[in-house]
Amino acid sequence: MRQVIVPAVLSLWLAAALAAGGDSPASAADELRLAAGRSAVIDFPADIARISTSNPEVVDAVAVSLREVLLHAKGLGTATVIIWAKNGQRSFYQISVEHNLEPVRRLLKETFPEENIQVQAARESLSLTGSVSSAAVAERAVALLTPMAKSVVNNLQVKPAGPESQVLLRVRFAELNRNAMESLGANLISTGVLNTPGSVTTGQFASPRPSELEGTIPGRLEGTSSRFSISDALNVFAFRPDLNLAAFIRALETRGLLQILAEPNLVTTDGKEASFLVGGEFPIPVVQGGANVGAVTVQFREFGIRLSFLPQVTANKTIKMMVRPEVSTIDMANSLVLSGFTIPALATRRMQTNVELAPGQSFVIAGLIDDRVTETLSKIPGLANIPLLGALFKSRQQNRTKTELVVIVSPEITRPLEAGASLPGPEMPKEFLPPAVKPQSGRGASPPQARQAAGTRQTARKK
Repeated sequence: MRQVIVPAVLSLWLAAALAAGGDSPASAADELRLAAGRSAVIDFPADIARISTSNPEVVDAVAVSLREVLLHAKGLGTATVIIWAKNGQRSFYQISVEHNLEPVRRLLKETFPEENIQVQAARESLSLTGSVSSAAVAERAVALLTPMAKSVVNNLQVKPAGPESQVLLRVRFAELNRNAMESLGANLISTGVLNTPGSVTTGQFASPRPSELEGTIPGRLEGTSSRFSISDALNVFAFRPDLNLAAFIRALETRGLLQILAEPNLVTTDGKEASFLVGGEFPIPVVQGGANVGAVTVQFREFGIRLSFLPQVTANKTIKMMVRPEVSTIDMANSLVLSGFTIPALATRRMQTNVELAPGQSFVIAGLIDDRVTETLSKIPGLANIPLLGALFKSRQQNRTKTELVVIVSPEITRPLEAGASLPGPEMPKEFLPPAVKPQSGRGASPPQARQAAGTRQTARKK
C-alpha cells in the first residue's frame, strides 16, 4: 500500500511545482511577428523581475514599467524573449522579425498595376509569387526588389502567350509617265537644178543618197541622168520634175501616256519583316578570276516593284512601321557593252521611312517626280542664218519625259477566319458556269428538252 501512495504523491508534487514555476517553452511559448523597425508592447499579468533575449541584434526587450515590456525589432531573424515574474512565473515569446511588406506591395502595385504579383518574406530573402504577362515583367520585378533584401526568389509564372497580332498592309503603287516629242527639219535634193545634182541636209534625219549618176566627158549635159535612193521620206515629201527639185520635211509632234497601277497586299506577324517583288530578273555576265580566270558566268539581278516592311504593334494599339518601297526598270539607254555583251542599266526609285498609324489609317508618299527635257538642234553654218529661208537648213528635235510615282500604304490588324466560316472568293463579273438543269419533282422525271426529244423520236418511228 505504501509503495502505491509514494509515486502518486511525487506526481502531484511535480505537477504543483510545474504550475508554480511556469510551463515549458515548447508548450507555452507565444509567437509574435514584427516588421523590421517596428515596436510592440507586452502587458504582463504580474510584476516583472527580469527579462532576457536570445538575440539582442534582432529584438531588444526593455521593461518600461512593472508590468509592461517594450520590444524593438532591430534586425531580420528570430529571437526568444523570456520574462520572469516576481512570483516565480516564467513566460516565453518566440519573436520573428520580417520585412515590412506593405511598402513593397504598394510599390509593386503601382509599378505593375495590371499584373498579379504577391510578395512574401523568409528571413533575409523575399519570394515573388503569382503570374505575369511576360518574362520581361518578371525580370523587372526582381530587379526592383533586389536592393531591399539579400536575395530575391523569383517564383512568378509567365502566362502563355496568345496568338501574335497579324498585320495586313494594303499598298497601292500609281505611276504616271507622260512623254512628248517634237521634231522639225527639212532635207533638200537637186536632181539637176542649175545643171547640178546634190542634196542639202543637217544630218539629223535620214536623207536620200545618190545611187547612180551618168554623164559623158567632156561634160555634155544632154542625156545626163541622176538617181537618188530614198531611205526615209519623213513626213512630207514633194518633188518637182520640171524644176528638178525635191524636198523632204519632218514636222512631227507625239504625245504618250503610260499609267501603271499595282495593289499588292502583304500579311505578316508582329515584329516580322515581309517583302514582295513584282517584276523579273535579267542576266549579267561576270568574269571569273583565280583558277577560272577568263571564264564568264551569268548572274541575275532583280527589277520591278519591290516592297519591304517591318510592323510593330505598340501598347497604344497603333502600328509602327519601317517601309521600304522601290520601283526599278531596265534602262537600255544607259546600257554597257563589254566583250560583246550588252549589260542593261537600272532606273531605280527607292525610299525608306518610319511611320506610326492607327489601324485603317493611310499615309501617302508622293512627289517622286522625274522631269527630263532633251533638245537636239542641228543646222548648216551660214545657210541657216539666211532670213526666212534659213529654217530650211535647220532641224530640231525635243523629247520631254515626266514620270511621277505615288505610294499609298494602309496597315490593318487582322485576324484569321473562324473555323467553319464562309470563305471569301473572287468576284466574277459574270457567272462562270450556269448550274445544271435539275429534274422536276418526282422520281424519273426528265427536263422539258429531254421529253421533247423523246416525243420527236417516237413520231419518227411512226412515220
